[in-house]
Amino acid sequence: MAPSRGPQPIARELHVLLNNHKGAVNVARYAKGTAKYILTGGQDRTVRLWNANLGTEIKTFTGHGYEVLSLSVSHDNAKFASSGGDRSVFVWDVATGQTLRRLSGHLGKIHAVEFNEDASVLVSGSYDSTVRLWDMRAQNRQSIQTLEEARDAVQTLHVGSTFVIAGSVDGHVRTYDLRMGEMRSDFIGNPVTAVIPTQDATTYLVTSLDNHVRLMDMATGKMLNDFTGHTNESYRCRACFGHGEASVVCGDEKGLIWAWDLLDGKIMAPNPPPKAHHKVITWTEHHPIDAGELITCSADGTAKVWRTAEAHES
Repeated sequence: MAPSRGPQPIARELHVLLNNHKGAVNVARYAKGTAKYILTGGQDRTVRLWNANLGTEIKTFTGHGYEVLSLSVSHDNAKFASSGGDRSVFVWDVATGQTLRRLSGHLGKIHAVEFNEDASVLVSGSYDSTVRLWDMRAQNRQSIQTLEEARDAVQTLHVGSTFVIAGSVDGHVRTYDLRMGEMRSDFIGNPVTAVIPTQDATTYLVTSLDNHVRLMDMATGKMLNDFTGHTNESYRCRACFGHGEASVVCGDEKGLIWAWDLLDGKIMAPNPPPKAHHKVITWTEHHPIDAGELITCSADGTAKVWRTAEAHES
């Protein structure tokens, strides 16, 4: 039986299907706040803006010469950053669809890009094993800092107010305290594909290629909980917190969406979950405010918005 408290992330109905991409959809990001807009990036080298209520495509952003692997939306939803196989970060104006900047310096594909809270700094992580920080207010297009501790590709980033977290294929999660100039490394033991901290930055979720999602203590690096049952050994999948951080949600390589209770680590009903996609689910993201909504995207070429029956009725 699923716990009565909190939402039940699996008990959702398909609300809209987003299927204009030609090939795998690698990433899907919600707009900030209450806005019902979604950005998706795909193998077809495009970024697409969608109305999440209607499932209609509003705009297509073209300019990438290679697949799009990462997206980050600014705090005011006025611009977004994208990255992928180009070895450059693109910064876009949402209203005009024009590229505002192209930031070059990485020597390999860029797996992850993230704005800080006020979009004054952009951080990117690459196949070249480096993390670069870019000052978005400077006229100079060179990176202002390069972090070189990783020994393999950097696959995932989170940018906090005073810290940057980077997850690497070398099996480490590295937390950089930018004010103190210090770095702490937590060894997970297998390639890291996603890292997401709680809002209070005391713990973080780490997804890795050993069929595990772990809850880690941010200060000590101690594992607090371990979530298993899903299949994730070969592809970048992204787990996320459910509404209110009461649960953990992750899509897997069989196209299933799993959910666990955050506290006891038990799989929430139904178990096993129904098939949501025909191929690997590459990204899972919960709506920032709406308790009953999340988006998944997949190598099957689709993104899907899911809502609980309650949310659908409202």
